[in-house]
Amino acid sequence: MTRDVELSAGTIEYEDTGGEGPAIVLLPGLMMDASLWEEVIAGLSADHRCIAPTLPMGAHRHAMRADADLSPRGLARLVSELLDRLDLNDVTLVGNDTGGALVQLLACDGVTRVGRIVLVSCDAFDNFPPGLTGKTLVLTGKLSPTMFGLFMQQMRLRALRRLPPAFGWLTMRGDAATARWIKPVLKQREIRRDTVRVLRGIAAQRHLMLDAAERLPSFERPALVVWASQDRVMPPEHGRRLAELLPQGRLVEIPDSYTLIPLDQPAPLVEAIQHFTHESNGATP
Repeated sequence: MTRDVELSAGTIEYEDTGGEGPAIVLLPGLMMDASLWEEVIAGLSADHRCIAPTLPMGAHRHAMRADADLSPRGLARLVSELLDRLDLNDVTLVGNDTGGALVQLLACDGVTRVGRIVLVSCDAFDNFPPGLTGKTLVLTGKLSPTMFGLFMQQMRLRALRRLPPAFGWLTMRGDAATARWIKPVLKQREIRRDTVRVLRGIAAQRHLMLDAAERLPSFERPALVVWASQDRVMPPEHGRRLAELLPQGRLVEIPDSYTLIPLDQPAPLVEAIQHFTHESNGATP
């Protein structure tokens, strides 16, 4: 069920399956909405309460307040605020792509409501913004919102969406989803304004994930790293390094997928998360 919640930055939409099971909160990446997790939620919802917010990173439908902090740390604080508002405890916090960067920031801050984390092929170390895709997009943040909108009009064409600087190296099979995700930024001036602010916030903090990596060893709760073995945007060795940095880290590599594993290989991802949450349930200090 899609719901709205009013947070300090503005109105956030989120999917919520409800139920009494352990809470899993799933964060999407830049220019993505909660539908990234649709098939994963279908596989997890029998045993878990699944919550997937659409964060204000370009695919959102409600514009944020003019003074909202849309820097990476500001977005991480927004996720923490969501956990507070929904009164969620012992949360399994999952992030893919830029969503995984936010998970790392929250883990470093020791957010008490988070019981365990799952990092799914995501920004890490010096790969921020990640790869050709992320660097190209962040570069467009130098444009005015109007010019950014004109640039994004090209993404209406599938052939251009499938190019490596666009979504081509992010997903093997998810073009229908990427076509949906770009609609808000094409249609709403305020969403373009928000997105440019997000991109400029990333450009201003290029060392952010290197700093986060230094603090990750302080996260002593269960942690799972799931990486696409054929990833062309997030280096597979980064997955291995993250798993080694986290005191309770473990690594699962998934073949035949690019970065967006929830689109390309949802079934093995569901299996990995289910095994992890069942095994680690009650193990949080």
